[in-house]
Amino acid sequence: MLVDVPKTARAVVIGGGVSGCSVAYHLAKAGWTDIVLLERRKLTSGTTWHAAGLIGQLRANQNMTRLAKYSADLYRSLEAETEVSTGLKQVGSMTVALTADRMQEILRQATVARIFGVDVNEISPSEIKAMYPHLNVDGVIGGVHLPGDGQCDPANIAMALAKGARMRGAKVIEGIKVTAVTETPAPGGKRQVSGVDYIGPDGPGHIAADVVINCGGMWGRDLAAQSGVTLPLHACEHFYLVTEPVAGLTDMPVLRVPDECAYYKTDAGKMMVGAFEPKAKPWGMNGIREDFEFDTLPEDWDHFAPILEDAANRMPMFQTAGIHTFFNGPESFTPDDRYYLGPAPELGGYWVAAGYNSVGIVSSGGAGMALAEWITTGDAPFDLWDVDIRRAQPFQKNRRYLRERVTETLGLLYADHYPYRQVETARGVRRSVLHEHLKAKGAVFGEIAGWERANWFANEGQEREYRYSWSRANWFDNQKAEHMALRESVGLIDMTSFGKIRVEGRDAMAFLNRVCSAQMDVAEGRIVYTMFLNRKGGIEADLTVTRLSETAYLLVVPGALLQRCLAWLRGNLGEEFAVVTDVSAGESVLCLMGPKSRDLLASVSPNDFSNESHPFGRAKEIEIGLGLGRAHRVTYVGELGWELYIPSDQTAHVFEVLAEAGEAHGLKLCGIHAMDSCRIEKAYRHWGHDITDEDHVLEAGLGFTVSRKKPDFLGRDAVLAREDQGLERRLVQFRLEDPAVSLFHNEAIVRDGRIVGPVTSANYGHALGGAIGLGYVPCKGESEAEMLASSYEIEVAGQRFKAHASLEPMYDPKSARVRG
Repeated sequence: MLVDVPKTARAVVIGGGVSGCSVAYHLAKAGWTDIVLLERRKLTSGTTWHAAGLIGQLRANQNMTRLAKYSADLYRSLEAETEVSTGLKQVGSMTVALTADRMQEILRQATVARIFGVDVNEISPSEIKAMYPHLNVDGVIGGVHLPGDGQCDPANIAMALAKGARMRGAKVIEGIKVTAVTETPAPGGKRQVSGVDYIGPDGPGHIAADVVINCGGMWGRDLAAQSGVTLPLHACEHFYLVTEPVAGLTDMPVLRVPDECAYYKTDAGKMMVGAFEPKAKPWGMNGIREDFEFDTLPEDWDHFAPILEDAANRMPMFQTAGIHTFFNGPESFTPDDRYYLGPAPELGGYWVAAGYNSVGIVSSGGAGMALAEWITTGDAPFDLWDVDIRRAQPFQKNRRYLRERVTETLGLLYADHYPYRQVETARGVRRSVLHEHLKAKGAVFGEIAGWERANWFANEGQEREYRYSWSRANWFDNQKAEHMALRESVGLIDMTSFGKIRVEGRDAMAFLNRVCSAQMDVAEGRIVYTMFLNRKGGIEADLTVTRLSETAYLLVVPGALLQRCLAWLRGNLGEEFAVVTDVSAGESVLCLMGPKSRDLLASVSPNDFSNESHPFGRAKEIEIGLGLGRAHRVTYVGELGWELYIPSDQTAHVFEVLAEAGEAHGLKLCGIHAMDSCRIEKAYRHWGHDITDEDHVLEAGLGFTVSRKKPDFLGRDAVLAREDQGLERRLVQFRLEDPAVSLFHNEAIVRDGRIVGPVTSANYGHALGGAIGLGYVPCKGESEAEMLASSYEIEVAGQRFKAHASLEPMYDPKSARVRG
């Protein structure tokens, strides 16, 4: 059988599920007609064909909600455009709560919906029963209803997208398996995609292309690994059951009962129940059969029995209706329960849209749109860090790690989404030298980018566990004690998880001056707080840069941003002679902070730590104990303090010296939670929450990090343009009047009775005596006085609380304490 496969294409999309079809459709819609989609078997034959097809617009934050809402709107219009029935029914959806904590969660989600313009209504048990007469509402406290949600036919959605792509000139070819993504060397020693090799009915072949998009689903990880690309995902078994036809059963809203790990939907007069059980079954550990196509997995009644038992009580029809189908099929899950989108940092021209964690249908429409814009224009349409593939850590492609982690992440979709919730599986991969020292002192650890970090310290006799809550956590008093030690005495925080990057070489200064917003031509030992800006003036990262010598700089970034920052630097390295190296494991970082930090340092080091000898923003080599290190005088808590960079082999010794000497100075070990509560009092921004690549540096209040004297750097034109045009919004700090109320993030900012946006980050300000939050407020044409003259409230789970607003830090606004 001859198959007309082109020799060249502008872009090759790998995988014919709903994700690949959406990417092809949107690339074609953007005007890239020279596109080829290759599917190894038949379209939808991997996971898409057996997806449940739930369309729920409300996601965890604004931009994920924007993507899901786009999908819902797209699927409504596809049928008219392509004449392919999508089976879309706007029946709405309901989520019901069986516990007070779950009710608090869904009320908070309802606030999120209102912020983002999604129609939502709180409903009582009687209203739930009226809308869902078959439901047993015993134990139901309440719920929320989203009338714009619904359900669809997943396979037909993919087919409609594929047809829409073809109508715009794209080629969609089945029966062609991509065997390799090929590459060619690019200037500066970089790697660049050159096309794909494939095998089809007529034998092997090659398509030359500059852009390749891996939408391979559960095959995607191994395909990516062939090219040295990290794509951490693993398949799990996913179960649902469909009854025989039930007399009189009509379309009803999609129903989610997360406290019983179940969802329900009507399906052609039948009822379906599906599960997101707390402990899932990984699948495909030994690879996927070559002939896998529209396959199902063996039934496992024992595994599904607890879900079915609850379903029989919650939906009594399951006690009498016959079983039409008990289905088990594989779906891909990721270590953090979020999918992957964007450019692979390891290989130029290699893009990814995969790992949808069972929300692929509602996500793929928006994901395809966002990725197509990113590919064709060079910029994402808005902040996509939640799903950016550059958050993936290289170690996460370890298959044992993935197998263990996805047993948990499948169930996280319906787990209580408490603040500060920690993953429990596959822990301990990356540890500081001091891990066991801190553990012995009562540390309770959290995980970020695989790093184990002390989040808080338990007192003697106190349980070392999180007891999750939407109000005061069981560690609230521990955090307060640590917070106040940093404010009033001296605290020590292990921040070894910082990403550390050396940029060195003849042109290191020139290169950094081009990619950093601040001036990099500074004296040796000078520390500069700066931004990586994109061409729109958005913040790709915030970091400190220390000039170590004439030709060497140390860049310090959050651990979760390390891979993103490495990719940004290497991607922007042009003709300059400079080398970018990850040196994160070489040094530990001990943050010694508080008004007594100078006295403690002086007791263990002969060096001079006075303002005259060691001013703020300077790094110096010091003797400490019997070893050597560098003391960087900077702070993220808003107090006098130093970050001590200690060679890993000397860290334990230095810690012991500090701990022993610290007894005389009231030294307290502190965790990440205390650091965060201190930084929010000082209104220090947190990347990924308060500042992102979508947020303009001037509107974020960080214009002081931008040099107007440098002739050229990334983002300069956007900064000057915004200065001329004026700001459209500003980042504001808020403090709640009621000290009993907690804020976390994504609560609603209410200005003069109208919701204007979300709280971007929050914590409790123990020194200020109330919950503190940050968030953007529209201000076009307004003065500072006009902004602050308004009345502000914060909406928390449907209730509004009076808040004080400030454009300068409420704690130590003049930074006198930092200057010591």
